[in-house]
Amino acid sequence: MNKDIPPCGAYVIDTRTGQVGQVVGSEGTMARLRARTSGPTWDCPAEALQPTTLRDYLRARVSDVNARRTS
Repeated sequence: MNKDIPPCGAYVIDTRTGQVGQVVGSEGTMARLRARTSGPTWDCPAEALQPTTLRDYLRARVSDVNARRTS
């Protein structure tokens, strides 16, 4: 992957944790990500970003829905 940070709104995988997040900002070589469910934000270095596939994104959404059903 190109180590440039994707534009705001793009969904990426933080390869350090495997978590899918949406890019909401950046500064230098750090991206600010937000969980798909509008959760807390976190910083991720550009080298740890990986673009999501549709399959990755849908798997994460199903996981969110399932988590809400059990809580």
